[in-house]
Amino acid sequence: HGAWAQYNLGENHSIGGGLHYFNGISRLNNHSTLNMMTLDNHRQAWATLGLSDQFGRHVGIFAKGKFDRLQYRVAVNEASASSLDERTPDAGGAAVYNGRALLGSKKAGRTYGGYFDYQIFDQESNLLPYKVGTYLGEKKIFNIGAGFFMHPNGAVVDNGNISDPNLKGEDVFIYAVDAFYDAPLGEDGSAVSAYAIYQVADYGKDYLYSVYGTGNLLCAHLGYVFKGDLAKTRYQPYVSYGTHSYDAVDDNMKALGIGFNAYLSGHHSKLTLEYRNEVFGDVKTNTLTLQAMIYL
Repeated sequence: HGAWAQYNLGENHSIGGGLHYFNGISRLNNHSTLNMMTLDNHRQAWATLGLSDQFGRHVGIFAKGKFDRLQYRVAVNEASASSLDERTPDAGGAAVYNGRALLGSKKAGRTYGGYFDYQIFDQESNLLPYKVGTYLGEKKIFNIGAGFFMHPNGAVVDNGNISDPNLKGEDVFIYAVDAFYDAPLGEDGSAVSAYAIYQVADYGKDYLYSVYGTGNLLCAHLGYVFKGDLAKTRYQPYVSYGTHSYDAVDDNMKALGIGFNAYLSGHHSKLTLEYRNEVFGDVKTNTLTLQAMIYL
């Protein structure tokens, strides 16, 4: 879902507003859900999903465009009043991400974000906000990017006690650097796709909720498209790995994915089989998923 309008300032720059997806931080935080290479996006990289936004979208104003090969998107947005984190902080305990509801819109009502990527080879369109997961070798892309997200007083701690609470806001600040490479290998239809991101997230003191938490994220994925006719079914094995450290606990969350895509009609008709192993402390999960995706 989304509803925005924009005004073009010449050929390369635009301003606009509405319920939009021109996000900051990273390529993954601006990812399309229709052309991922892996079975799903790395959840921690959708760093504000349901916390300050509506399924990745904010209501606000944005500017986007490019200076030669440097593409940019920046936005000032209204923080959502209905965070998935509905907790109230415990006295002397960790932060919660519920500043808009607990402190009000005057103190915690605005968020700021931006993402900038330098496009070394083919240039991608920024008409729509959605970043492509893999072009299957139809373009030669090598982008290096960096971005941020800031929500003043977005997190809340209680510096008082049980009988006398003292709620205080803490700034949420997230930044990341990433790189994306997607290119054909010769003229036989084979291609490689690779992505890596390093993200630092400060959601407040010892914040931990669901997969989100104050700490660092490092993840990457790599895929290879076998040679073949571009108009026929194409096959792509891939591997992904991510590790996330949290200030609140000693253990890192680690996830390994090994998958295989069969593109029956590009991204419009695709089968994906993925094995995923996740380890977080004493909790270990192994999942095998078969997914069919069709979109018109």
